[in-house]
Amino acid sequence: MSCLGCQLANGKIPSQIVYENELVTCILDIAPLNDGHSLILPKKHYSELDEIDEQTLQAIMVASVYLSKAIKSIYMPSGVSIMQNGGSFNDLDHYHMHIFPRYIGDGFGWTEPTNLSLNNLETVKQLIMDHINQIITIN
Repeated sequence: MSCLGCQLANGKIPSQIVYENELVTCILDIAPLNDGHSLILPKKHYSELDEIDEQTLQAIMVASVYLSKAIKSIYMPSGVSIMQNGGSFNDLDHYHMHIFPRYIGDGFGWTEPTNLSLNNLETVKQLIMDHINQIITIN
């Protein structure tokens, strides 16, 4: 069990666990964007969202609702952000979802592209729809 995410999710490394069940462990982020910033980690190793079985996906979503409600009740933020980073942007190489309170002016955000062409939206839409239909047919 050399994966850092697996070690955190299965209690092999000390962490601040805020919620846990048989499929997921939720811990406080060690470098929080704001107080309450939490991570949801499946106990079984998955690198990417599209690898996760349906039961674990459901457990992740239920945990995200619990954390969102708790964060809203405790911190009364302007909003709650939920995100996960895949591929090269997944710094744990273990699927994890971030849940964190947001406040107006907190500095968190991303930069919108300046050279976005809206002319190809119909082409992109059709391409994605075709691939989704192939995935559904295979499954």
